[in-house]
Amino acid sequence: GRGIYLHAGPEIAVVSTKTFTCTAVAFALLAIHLGRIRDLSTAAGGRLLSALAALPEQIAAVLAREAEIARVAEQLVAREHAYFVGRAAGHAVAMEGALKLKEVSYLHAEAYSAAELKHGPLALISPQTPTVVLIPRDDLYGKNVSTIEEIRARHGPVLAVTHAGEQLLPVEDTIEVPASEPELDSILLNIPLQLLAYHVALKRGCDIDRPRNLAKSVTVE
Repeated sequence: GRGIYLHAGPEIAVVSTKTFTCTAVAFALLAIHLGRIRDLSTAAGGRLLSALAALPEQIAAVLAREAEIARVAEQLVAREHAYFVGRAAGHAVAMEGALKLKEVSYLHAEAYSAAELKHGPLALISPQTPTVVLIPRDDLYGKNVSTIEEIRARHGPVLAVTHAGEQLLPVEDTIEVPASEPELDSILLNIPLQLLAYHVALKRGCDIDRPRNLAKSVTVE
């Protein structure tokens, strides 16, 4: 039958890290195809395809910084709660990052849109609640910096995931990723969050391959 095949290979992880990344790439390809049917220019389509082709090398660059991400994970190990914040596509990445952290480390994590912080979530911020902020270099960069400042004003520790070479941010720690096209940034921003969840779980002594109360038919009875 017809379908979109991910070609991800066997997915061993119960939390489906490869599946998420490959699904995002598959939908990006579908979007480019549909765009070309409508009004996406050849130049714009080529730009996006070139960026997709560069992703494996860029993801490898993120994976090469695993020791750095493991160090950042130390700041979450002893916490009871953590928050993930992003805007626009960054909000979806924040949701995935929070999900992975709670699935494998059992640390309570929630994701919020940065645009909604003032409507309630800011009340949760304290020195004991770290916030991971997704801050790509895009049109919303200035607003995301303001979000960091709002959290810091309430004495909340902030961990930023951003592009390499950006300005010095007022945060406790930074995880840098290579820059892609704005439409594809979310794919790269998600990779360090997967590693962050892995290392928090590892340091908390959790069984990462068999998270409690979760099941995957091919690996867990």
